[in-house]
Amino acid sequence: MNTTVTVALAVGAAVVLLAAVALRVADRLGLPSLLLYLAIGVVLGESGVGVEFDDYSLAQTLGVAALLVILAEGGLTTRWADVRRAAGPGLTLATLGVVLSIGVTAAVTVWLLGWSWGVALLVAAVISSTDAAAVFATLRRLPLPRRVAASLETESGLNDAPVILLVVVLSDVLTGGATGPWWIVPVEVVAQLAGGAALGLAVGFGGAELLRRVALPLSGFYPLATLALCVLAFAGASLAHTSGFVAVYLCGLVLGNATLPHRSASIGFADGMASLAQIGLFVMLGLLVSPARLPEAVGPALLVGGALLLLARPLSVVASLVWFRFPLRQQVFMSWAGLRGAVPIVVATFPLTAQVPGATIVFDTVFVLVVVFTLVQGWSLPWVARRLGIAAPVAPREIQVEAAPLEELDAELMQMTVPAGSRLHGVYLPELRLPEDAAVVLIVRDGRAFVPDETTRLMRGDQALLVSARASREEAERRLRAVSRAGRLASWRGEAGRPDETD
Repeated sequence: MNTTVTVALAVGAAVVLLAAVALRVADRLGLPSLLLYLAIGVVLGESGVGVEFDDYSLAQTLGVAALLVILAEGGLTTRWADVRRAAGPGLTLATLGVVLSIGVTAAVTVWLLGWSWGVALLVAAVISSTDAAAVFATLRRLPLPRRVAASLETESGLNDAPVILLVVVLSDVLTGGATGPWWIVPVEVVAQLAGGAALGLAVGFGGAELLRRVALPLSGFYPLATLALCVLAFAGASLAHTSGFVAVYLCGLVLGNATLPHRSASIGFADGMASLAQIGLFVMLGLLVSPARLPEAVGPALLVGGALLLLARPLSVVASLVWFRFPLRQQVFMSWAGLRGAVPIVVATFPLTAQVPGATIVFDTVFVLVVVFTLVQGWSLPWVARRLGIAAPVAPREIQVEAAPLEELDAELMQMTVPAGSRLHGVYLPELRLPEDAAVVLIVRDGRAFVPDETTRLMRGDQALLVSARASREEAERRLRAVSRAGRLASWRGEAGRPDETD
């Protein structure tokens, strides 16, 4: 084997292992892990170990591929119930909020730094997108009201697409490549977003139906097929000249909420792939930056970032949420929680690739801004949530049922764990009232497995194995979910156990 390839594999493996250790350190210190990944890249780069990497075109391609996986994982792990209650606020933040944020930030930049409107708008557009990886990783560790967290997650999943389209258009304008009347731009943006949404939903629903009907030869193929469908949605939308980022997020959202074989394993696989994509993306971006140029960008980055964080973001949040009756405290938190991360840095490579005048200044400013304000916001978010009184710890009660098809028996094998806070605790098996062709056949409790009988009660932490006829699988899941939420009298209390119900 080629020595260069061998060395590259060794370095790559070492970086992944180092990043895993860095994640543990970041958790203990309360630091956003992306900063440590960026630091690894900088240390490996031209001012550290000496690895030279300045191919902006390749960085852009790899960055888009990594964002694809991150957005797919975000869609797969988002619940329909959260999307339903957060669709309006999230979509408004991702559209109207982005436009207002760009306008206010650009105006302040022109006023304070004296930059041209073209460069100011470009910088503002690049940093206007909240980062899906940073938002998903940070907010899901905080005990927030679900509507708040879901709105921020929906915003971060949808705002990449319009921002990238705007940056591409602005780059064309600044290089003299844009033609046609100004109103073509918003029409094109809306058309691409709508087309991407339609294709993403079509691939998601079609793929879910396919995976339910076709029994794959190995269980490990289901996670691969799920992620492949998300990639297919992105590629199909991009080839159709619509938004691939909207398509991949919505495709993942549909698949993540569908009743699929090995659903939990598929989501776990996507989570691991997204973590790997984040590591590779941030390390690559750390390699790409030139530390010698960064001191000159500190002043502009602090001014632009301050304008964004203290003025543009709050104004865009207030204007976007005025129709949705969010309490003032929640709006304040959502203003502070507009996290930036890899997306702005990746998007900053687009002007570099297009050879826009001043693109280097844009890239360096964005890099410093992301590092500084991610540190400030990421570290302070738990404290801000507590001070505003919106942190509300909730014991998890929702069960997750993992299913695998038994093709020859026309049956389904299901596995579940009784979580802390679930009302399944203390319920006798007959009280579950499962369909006649479904049964609990094995329970593992405190590391000991046994076959249950009619006198067996479920306990917290139990792992249960169930078998059901394929036609009764969904009914059995609904009953388990209903009892987990409302107890043995779930039906009397009107709890139907639908997947989109909330706790």
